[in-house]
Amino acid sequence: MIISEDLLLNHGAFYEDYNIHQEIFSEGSFPKYYYQIVKGVVELNNYHEDGKEFTQHIFFDGQSVGESFLFGDLPYNITAIAKSKCKILKIPKAEFLQILNENPDVSLRLFGHIANRLSDRYYMLFTLISQDPAARIESVLNYLKRDFMEMKPFSFEVPLTRQQLANLTGLRVETVIRTVKKMENENRIKIKNRRIYC
Repeated sequence: MIISEDLLLNHGAFYEDYNIHQEIFSEGSFPKYYYQIVKGVVELNNYHEDGKEFTQHIFFDGQSVGESFLFGDLPYNITAIAKSKCKILKIPKAEFLQILNENPDVSLRLFGHIANRLSDRYYMLFTLISQDPAARIESVLNYLKRDFMEMKPFSFEVPLTRQQLANLTGLRVETVIRTVKKMENENRIKIKNRRIYC
């Protein structure tokens, strides 16, 4: 957890359940809450004019979503969608900022987390311009593996579908399927029971 559940609850946070595909916040709306995932998977997406989805990021248990928007006066430029049943801890912006003011150690930990995420975005932006689909996929897999702090070869079960990989890399799902098979043949990943291990 980024911030202790007890600390959030003591300052007025509450749990909210979301069903699969339910919107948590939408592009164009203004941030009113800090969101921390207790259980579930959340995607940050943008949509092209033709309705095609582009996934900016995927978050899992214990991670926070959209917190950087709470420090500015701009609306969200992304939409957060529950990709599984989710239990999320929410706290209003004013109470969240009060926690940060009263707890410098929490502030430093959160700002370090935001800085790491920003660094990861720069890395991902650079690798996503590659023309090589395997390089794009591998960069996402390496990022996830590092984020989950799993370093042994082929020990990390990638918690994404082929479609989610396609949405994260800007590739077509057919290209992801073909490329993943090629990467397995080259011993860059393992596939067991249709799950990818890196």
